[in-house]
Amino acid sequence: ENIMCGIAGYIGKQQAAPIILDGLSKLEYRGYDSAGIAVRNEATDKIAIVKAKGRLKTLIEKTDGGSAVPGTCGIGHTRWATHGGVTNANAHPHKSGNVALIHNGIIENYAELKDKLLKHGYTFYSETDTEVVIKLVDYYYRKYNLGPVDAIAKTMVRVRGSYALELMFRDYPGEI
Repeated sequence: ENIMCGIAGYIGKQQAAPIILDGLSKLEYRGYDSAGIAVRNEATDKIAIVKAKGRLKTLIEKTDGGSAVPGTCGIGHTRWATHGGVTNANAHPHKSGNVALIHNGIIENYAELKDKLLKHGYTFYSETDTEVVIKLVDYYYRKYNLGPVDAIAKTMVRVRGSYALELMFRDYPGEI
């Protein structure tokens, strides 16, 4: 199976969104059906997420070349749909609580993990295996009051499949 997605990220002194969008445009040749970015705004202390179906050009227009999404730390993704169709809700990044995530690959046991999370009161807005991963990270992060690395490690013990992940925690500015 050939999964063609692109991941980009930026931490620095410049505005992140234009740099991430430029990085994603360099990965366009890989093929994708939707794109999205998450940027942590230092002024509001929130993570803003913008997604778009179709070409990266749509996301660039939606964010005014990135200038509509201020912040110096962010992540971006071009998605090729595997679990869940091509919709804004299914596009990455996904967010749960104060954590944002991008994922390339496939989570083989996502249905079983989703059932467990539903029992813990989580609700789902997408049809993706990725949203299950971010909710699981959020679960460990909150329930056990773990730091990001420990919450991710605990999650990865439970997850089966092939994946590359990129995460941002609102409580950890300037870190991906």
